[in-house]
Parts: sequence; structure tokens; C-alpha cells
Amino acid sequence: MPSEFALIARHFVRPTDHSELGIGDDAALIRARPGMELAISTDMLVSGTHFLPGTDAHLLGWKTAAVNLSDIAAMGGEPRWITLALALPEADEAWVAALADGFFECCQHFGVDWIGGDTTRGPLNLCATVFGEIPQGLAIRRSGAVAGDDLWISGTPGLAVLGLEALFGHLELAPEWQRTCLAALERPQPRIALGRALRGHAHAMLDVSDGLAGDLGHILESSGVGGTLDQAALPLAGPLAACGDAALALEKVLYGGDDYELIFAAPPAERAFLMQLAAELALPLHRIGVCETSPGLRLAMSDASLRPLRPKGFDHFA
Repeated sequence: MPSEFALIARHFVRPTDHSELGIGDDAALIRARPGMELAISTDMLVSGTHFLPGTDAHLLGWKTAAVNLSDIAAMGGEPRWITLALALPEADEAWVAALADGFFECCQHFGVDWIGGDTTRGPLNLCATVFGEIPQGLAIRRSGAVAGDDLWISGTPGLAVLGLEALFGHLELAPEWQRTCLAALERPQPRIALGRALRGHAHAMLDVSDGLAGDLGHILESSGVGGTLDQAALPLAGPLAACGDAALALEKVLYGGDDYELIFAAPPAERAFLMQLAAELALPLHRIGVCETSPGLRLAMSDASLRPLRPKGFDHFA
């Protein structure tokens, strides 16, 4: 059985591109570029809560990195450095090698240096901390939305949770949709290019990890506004095609989570820019609602009625 230090030396020491000193000393050394602020975020993935026992280690490595990079994207930042601390019930070297390869693949794909971390014995747990850079004064916070802003979301929310339902055996998907939904769940794509492009255009932004309605609720509460979503404008086509049930598709889009798409508020004057940006990035952007002075979150139904929405997402302690 390899020692802790052998595991680190074999699988975690990776080349860096923009760090003074990476893995191998008591601490890493990094230097922010002039005129930049550091944005720092930590996310933990726990076996049985965030992923199923037996999850492919390479995919788990990718996802562990990706969900952390997404937090930097959600503020308009550029992720630059990341650390990984993990607790392992045993030193399974083949599993660790696959995990490290998946983690490094995601980091390399998005130009992020893996600069350190820790390993210890314990219940399977992965905790990454990511450091990003944002030009001073240009971070997109949750608290900047104003009444009259349009509400937008990227991509196709709802697919990841359908993939999870399929893994649990609660839902049968057609083979092509099974692959699509599992890819959304297991290999999320942090919207870094979109987040950077929205600097100076979006008033508020957040990544959807705990469900569209719940995460939008954080924006509305932080900004002191309310909001109304338009059922006809929600990107339901993909989830509906996947599950064949309109009510279920709507539920998963609103409350599913684990999508890591960006939801943001922007003034109506930005609509033309955002449509052009969607084309440039080959990424759908959907205008799904509007911010209002009246508090709370509502859904405008196809029959013109208003349905109150509970702005609640996943809660570890609920």
C-alpha cells in the first residue's frame, strides 16, 4: 500500500503555468496580476451526499474541479489556482490516479494551476479551494439586481437532476437522453467565458447549484427585489424531451440543481449584446423573467395566472 507522500508525489504533483511555486513545499506561492482582486471559494463533495459510492473516479475528479471553477465564473472571474484536500478510507492507488487525472484534466482545460492540498484517512470527502482574479471593481455580485432588469439563464437546466434520477432507477430515459443527462451531471461545464463577458453588462449573477428557483431567490433577497418568471420562456424543451412529462420537466428545471449554469440579471438595453454573445459562445441564453419591486418569486403560467414559487433549493440541513 503506498504511503501518503508516495501518492502525492506520483499523482498530485503537476506542472503549473502561472504560479511562483506549486505542490511540494509547505505552501504554494502565487502572485495576482496588477489591477486584479482575488476571488476565493471552497466547495466540498461528500460521498453519499454529493455523489454516489462507486462513481467513476475520473469523472468525480473533473466534477470536483468544475463545481469550484463555476463559483469564480459566477462572479465574472478567471480561475487561476486550485487546491484539493481529500479524505480517503483507504489508499487505493488506481482510484486515486483516476481521480487525480480527472481533476487535472479539468484544471488544464480551463487554464488553472493545481497548487496544493492535503490527504488524510477518513470517510471519502473531497474539498477544493479555488482562487480567481477579477479586475478591481468589476466583480458581479448577487446584490446588484434592480427592478426592471431582465432575468437570464444559460444552457439547459434540469438535465443533471434527470441524470441523477436515472442513476437511482427512478426514471427511464431514452439512450441518447441518458447520455446527455449523465454528462450534465457528471461532467459539468463551468461557464467561465460567459461570466467574464458579462462584466459591465450584468447587474447580478449566481451559478445554479441548488436549483434555479432557490438560487434566483438568493439574488432577489440580496438585491431587495422580487421577480416573475415566464413559464413559456423557460428552457423546457430538453428536459421535456428527456422525460416526456411536462409537469416533471418544469419541476426539474425550477428545483433540480447541479447544473452549474449561470443565472443573471441585466438591463433590457443589454438584450442585443446578449443575443450576440450567445451566438459567439455557441451557448444558449434564455430571457426567462423580470425583476420587480414587489417581493417574492412568481411564475406566470400559460393561462396568465400567477403561481407563487418557493425560492428554496437544496439544503443540507433541511
